[in-house]
Amino acid sequence: MNQTYKKWIHHGELDLSSDDETTISEDSNLEKDDAEVFEMLHDIYHGVPNNSYDLDETTESPYEEPNTEAKRFYKLMKDAENRLYPGCEKFSKLSFIVRLFQMKCMHGWSNTSFDSLLKLLSDALPKENVLPNSIYEVQKIIKDLGLDYVKIDACVNNCILYRKEYGDLEQCPKCGEKRWTVRKGKYANSEVASGNLNNKKKGISRKILRYFPIIPRLQRLFMTKGTAKEMRWHKDERVDDGVLRHPADSLEWKSFDEKYLNFASDPRSVRLGLASDGFNPFGSMSNSYSMWPVILIPYNLPPWLCMKQSNLLLSLLIPGPKGPGMDIDVYLQPLIDDLKILWGDGIETYDAFMKQNFQLHASLLWTINDFPACGILSGWSTKGKLACPVCHVHTCSAYLKHGRKQCYMGHRRFLEINHPYRRNKSFFDNTRKKELHQML
Repeated sequence: MNQTYKKWIHHGELDLSSDDETTISEDSNLEKDDAEVFEMLHDIYHGVPNNSYDLDETTESPYEEPNTEAKRFYKLMKDAENRLYPGCEKFSKLSFIVRLFQMKCMHGWSNTSFDSLLKLLSDALPKENVLPNSIYEVQKIIKDLGLDYVKIDACVNNCILYRKEYGDLEQCPKCGEKRWTVRKGKYANSEVASGNLNNKKKGISRKILRYFPIIPRLQRLFMTKGTAKEMRWHKDERVDDGVLRHPADSLEWKSFDEKYLNFASDPRSVRLGLASDGFNPFGSMSNSYSMWPVILIPYNLPPWLCMKQSNLLLSLLIPGPKGPGMDIDVYLQPLIDDLKILWGDGIETYDAFMKQNFQLHASLLWTINDFPACGILSGWSTKGKLACPVCHVHTCSAYLKHGRKQCYMGHRRFLEINHPYRRNKSFFDNTRKKELHQML
């Protein structure tokens, strides 16, 4: 441990000099609510500074005009700095709107009542206030935060997602299961009488996939100067001395760059890892329920940042109560569609570090999971005679008659050809291993 390392600046913390700290403590009017808003913006748009004094002034006059997504971000930053009315020290425009909208969601206020409240507050506050006077204006601001997700109905037997060509269907074309559950109450009798038991307006989806679009979230990685610079770390600052410290030091990364030169020519092209596994969201082992999150990891960032929780991108929440099993590819369809776009034409993105627009490309390099989840994602059974996805049909397995289990004893073939264990029969299954493994 370096005893002189007192101020932590190499793990994502802000490097503020003592003069800057004094200025902020004396001059800043940011209160707790504003600090929470900036913290929220940091989670959404990675690298957002904690207050307005840390904003890069050059972002207001970039060398190239920011695209639409970047303009929304800069507008949010202005709303986070703009006081609710001149002299207000408690709230900014954004923090007050977020607090009001949170109360609306928590207490179930109707849109009409929320509209009336906004008009009342606008009349009660000083005339110079910047509070929107309609829920339409509030929703436009909340939408720019990018906190929404897409609900996609799914077959209860994991056959299909009700999207694209299946979007208007009311029952699964493969298994025949109904898409909707009829609501109990006043609608039930009328639906039975009319014979319409699967009315979309009166039915409840039996299973819903939640998809968090990854394209706008990858774009946000480049909308702040600090994080946009860190996304180039693997190319500009990584030391390539043959020591494996980062995925960019691996042979897979280097061979991928050699094979796809156009993709590798831009250091901003994002390399992703995908992690997925099932867990019980209720924390009770007696309650049999399994939900599968799918998380993406951007490996362009330096090793002390790419695995931080704030940089992990939740893309899918696959519902239970049972795991998807080999049908997980059905639920991965929305994510794969976006990955195809990012691999092909790309998406126009604004780089706050280079102050220019560019075509953002991304590729999925690795998956991270335990052995059972690996079998599910790859579509290869990790049980039975051919359990090894590497050995494939050359898997050495034997069935234990009395134990009634499959046993795998072919590990001696990975030894050197003259190893004594190859000739030893009594220690193993009374056979000698003479052949070499084809993968060696």
